[in-house]
Amino acid sequence: MVSRSYSNLLDLASGDALSLTFGRERRRLPRVATVAGVLSELDDESTGSDAPSSVSQERMIIVGNQLPLRAHRSDSGEWIFSWDEDSLLLQLKDGLGEDVEVTYIGCLKEQIDPREQDDVAQTLLETFKCVPAFIPTELFSKFYHGFCKQHLWPLFHYMLPLSPDLGGRFDRSLWQAYLSVNKIFADKVMEVISPDDDFVWVHDYHLMVLPTFLRKRFNRVKLGFFLHSPFPSSEIYRTLPVRDELLRALLNSDLIGFHTFDYARHFLSCCSRMLGLSYQSKRGYIGLEYYGRTVSIKILPVGIHIGQLQSVLNLPDTEAKVAELRDQFRGQTVVLGVDDMDIFKGISLKLLAMEQLLIQHPDKRGKVVLVQIANPARGRGKDVQEVQSETTATVSRINGTFGRQGYKPVVLIDTPLQFFERIAYYVIAECCLVTAVRDGMNLIPYEYIICRQGNEKLDETLRLNPSTPKKSMLVVSEFIGCSPSLSGAIRVNPWNIDAVAEAMDTALIVSEAEKQMRHEKHYRYVSTHDVAYWARSFLQDLERACRDHVRRRCWGIGFGLGFRVIALDPNFRKLSVEHIVSSYKRTKSRAILLDYDGAMMLPGSITTTANTEVVGILNSLCQDPKNVVFLVSGKGRNTLTEWFSACENLGLAAEHGYFVRTNHEADWETCVSVPDFDWKQIAEPVMQLYTETTDGSTIETKESALVWSYQYADPDFGSCQAKELLDHLESVLANEPVSVKSGQHIVEVKPQGVNKGIVAEHLLSTMQQKGMLPDFVLCIGDDRSDEDMFEVILSARDSLSPVAEVFACTVGQKPSKAKYYLEDTTEIVRMLQGLANASEQAARNVPPAPHRVVIADSK
Repeated sequence: MVSRSYSNLLDLASGDALSLTFGRERRRLPRVATVAGVLSELDDESTGSDAPSSVSQERMIIVGNQLPLRAHRSDSGEWIFSWDEDSLLLQLKDGLGEDVEVTYIGCLKEQIDPREQDDVAQTLLETFKCVPAFIPTELFSKFYHGFCKQHLWPLFHYMLPLSPDLGGRFDRSLWQAYLSVNKIFADKVMEVISPDDDFVWVHDYHLMVLPTFLRKRFNRVKLGFFLHSPFPSSEIYRTLPVRDELLRALLNSDLIGFHTFDYARHFLSCCSRMLGLSYQSKRGYIGLEYYGRTVSIKILPVGIHIGQLQSVLNLPDTEAKVAELRDQFRGQTVVLGVDDMDIFKGISLKLLAMEQLLIQHPDKRGKVVLVQIANPARGRGKDVQEVQSETTATVSRINGTFGRQGYKPVVLIDTPLQFFERIAYYVIAECCLVTAVRDGMNLIPYEYIICRQGNEKLDETLRLNPSTPKKSMLVVSEFIGCSPSLSGAIRVNPWNIDAVAEAMDTALIVSEAEKQMRHEKHYRYVSTHDVAYWARSFLQDLERACRDHVRRRCWGIGFGLGFRVIALDPNFRKLSVEHIVSSYKRTKSRAILLDYDGAMMLPGSITTTANTEVVGILNSLCQDPKNVVFLVSGKGRNTLTEWFSACENLGLAAEHGYFVRTNHEADWETCVSVPDFDWKQIAEPVMQLYTETTDGSTIETKESALVWSYQYADPDFGSCQAKELLDHLESVLANEPVSVKSGQHIVEVKPQGVNKGIVAEHLLSTMQQKGMLPDFVLCIGDDRSDEDMFEVILSARDSLSPVAEVFACTVGQKPSKAKYYLEDTTEIVRMLQGLANASEQAARNVPPAPHRVVIADSK
């Protein structure tokens, strides 16, 4: 039976299923890698390109571990394919709209003989718009049962590999298999994608490195990823040997989706602690800045396909099964559990709670039955066998202790049920109990709510008044993804057996009116937040996240899984050394400002002396009579005097411009008049309080400022403390002539009006008064404090020559008022060396020119 929502994919099929006979002639698809990483018989057109596409219809390529198809051989040996209506990948199509063409990429559950793969692939593409990825059996076993189920799945469910029995030690060969399979999937996407038009939606932890392979081939690919499992806290995730590779791979997506805020928060914390990335929330959207790209984070719990459930509820088979169960459990109250047979579903904890309920409440014996449906485990291994053995033993013990003729307190169903049979159990259950100790989402409570709403035929079967409001009760673990959405459920800690037993009792004795109220609340939410709503919302956010792709300039850097794409505004470009040296040679009056700490010395460096190479370069620039060199720094004047004593013609500005000295012979002057520093007596004790409570933080006392640094503190706690300190200082210093600002790992208090911009203003105005209008200005800085300089030089047209060339340059790709950037300190030093070489060459070949100005900034 195929839903009408999927009928447009079945236009070429004769019915619900397609039979496939081999041996006939057909056009063959270009083959892509059944052996990992090898591309064969693949022409240039089939791989796609970044050129504009002629495709006009919007298309979504959905990539998952398994295709939403069922396949089996007929008695005559033919392959018969049909849609798997239980597949979430198929169900989500309802939310994408009829104008969106959907193509699926994934594996088939059955192994296909290599001789048949071409024909199967051709037929599935033409009939179902599915592209199968054929993975060799041994490789798939290492990929799925190895890396996915032995490493990722346990770790994401908070199980550390403390011993070989608990998940196993990290196996590099399994990681290589994981990469190989992801590469095969990437090759399959490349067969069908039109990169400028299509959206790609990748699903779950099986394909976490796929975004890197796709982004490497198509820099502007519109790519979303949704994780259907939990994402663990950073303390758990950081134990994974390939932690950075997986994080960076996910960050090659444009949108990353999670079921709950907790999972998203853990991911953001890992990005902060392991990659040093910070996130921002703008107008309700969470975004991570990653090499000029904004990676959006989406928190969106998945829903269920209500139409499918309602169609099954209407089946005569369901009605008959409900009648059978009504008679079987007549006079008894059914509590239902539906779980996969694995270690995280907490089946044994549920059984122990049922046992405790019967012990503490003898009146429930003979009246309450726990029906536990145990679906077959998706994985395999020793842990699954242990769960099965423990479950069977516990059920036998409870039934042996409390059972009697005609009454079994626990009914264990560990054989596969048809869907309508499971639905029938939902319908007759008074309460649904979910005690999973960790689960990504768990849609069992949602299905239960819809089924309890029922329909007129089922009401008649159960002898219910159709006009009576429906009722249901939920007892759910607080560790499952759907728990935050079910505000009317009784939430429990599944490890607390007594609390679960009491919650079961409460659910059974609560008033009818309250059961109805809770059911109505849940039904309203579940019916409006179905799988179509989930898919539609994700696509809308993906479109928003990719809106600027065409406008931005992109190129890739890095090798292997370290690959990432740099995306920049068209007006923000890398500073070419050849271009600036050429301009430098042409000009006669130059002004340059450079930041020393972050621009010419690595941030966080603990060196106590100036870089000798940098000092030599600065000296060469200062000796050019066309230049005046100025360092603007946040450091104290004593430090700068000591560090740059060898540069006699170098101008210095200390403490962000509060102190200024034009050359080695001149005295230090102040740019801003400050009557007193009594405010320090107020600010310093407050900073000291936060220093004592924040391990790794320090206070730097300057002549004009106080700086609280948390560079070596825990990043999350330090950031939190910095926000508190900022608010505290702004409150106590509200009436003082100071400004309180936060910077990169610092909170600083300094006199009002002191910033690096006043140094640039002072310098340009002095040159203008002397009749020297710079025709070359270079300003380089690396952080927020340098933006004041950028703003001054970019707006100071009256102080510059009409033909002046201005180079405002920041370090790294980030939002800035600067129009240029260089990657790091190495590139900056190399560029300055090029300018120094040009000056030295000019000094040897050309008579000295009139004295001119160059400015540099050092913190």
